[in-house]
Amino acid sequence: MMVESLPSSMTGRVEVDLALEDAAWLEALPDAPAAAELAGIAALDHVCPGPQLSMAVVLTNDEAVRALNARWRGQDKATNVLSFPAEDLVAGTMPSIPSGAPRDLPIEIGDVVLARETVLREAEESGVPARNHLCHLVVHGSLHLLGYDHEEEDDAVAMEALESQVLSSLGIPNPYA
Repeated sequence: MMVESLPSSMTGRVEVDLALEDAAWLEALPDAPAAAELAGIAALDHVCPGPQLSMAVVLTNDEAVRALNARWRGQDKATNVLSFPAEDLVAGTMPSIPSGAPRDLPIEIGDVVLARETVLREAEESGVPARNHLCHLVVHGSLHLLGYDHEEEDDAVAMEALESQVLSSLGIPNPYA
């Protein structure tokens, strides 16, 4: 397993720690690490202005995501993206600095994990560039870290609108149009 850490946010307020656990991402999509980092930064900058934030993005494969999905969600199957929030947030609220944590460090909001085979297959099936789909899923996962969900219709509409706004700022068309 290869793990590669890449530079953090250009803004300094948002840090995205990227782990490349599956080198095949680079064969299929050479700019996957940079695109994932950019999408995470854009999502947190747009939706959660103010505090310094940190998140992790893990680019892995279906096998690893399937194991995580089985362990943490009771679903023995791969999925495109999993989010593991550090704190249970309500959508629209700000994450808080944990008790006793230094005030000068970013608030860790959680991890977003992506399955290469599923992400690439979905992109191909829907006829969208793989990079765009990857960015969409990183944004989607980032919003889950911030308490957004799509269980109820109103919540799904709000989450989709935020995703579209963030993706638009990256020059990516609305995936729901």
